[in-house]
Amino acid sequence: MSYRKLGRPSAQRKAMLRDLTTDLLINEHIVTTETRAKEVRKTTEKMITLAKRGDLHARRLAARYLRQEVANISEEDDAVVVQSALQKLFSDIAPRYQDRQGGYTRILKTEPRRGDAAPMAIIELV
Repeated sequence: MSYRKLGRPSAQRKAMLRDLTTDLLINEHIVTTETRAKEVRKTTEKMITLAKRGDLHARRLAARYLRQEVANISEEDDAVVVQSALQKLFSDIAPRYQDRQGGYTRILKTEPRRGDAAPMAIIELV
């Protein structure tokens, strides 16, 4: 198999990876275990590659995977503008990597977790 099972049933594993990918795109860096970070890297890079394509089919494929979460709230001329994770991916993140051919994320290893000494890592967008 070409993926890690992460000690969870498939439905829980897929939901966890969707949540972590969405959180990474919203916050642009997260702290998680090293093995989870390596799995999230795969899905995040696929989502950014879809966003770089920018067509309707790519947007629908990304919307099918990402969670519907609020990424940013701002005020413009007496109107409140709410930006979702999908909108942030296509309008903010994709143009940033338009001339980059992969390698959109970076994994930095940190100290082990205090409770169970699991190896921790920070995954962030480059």
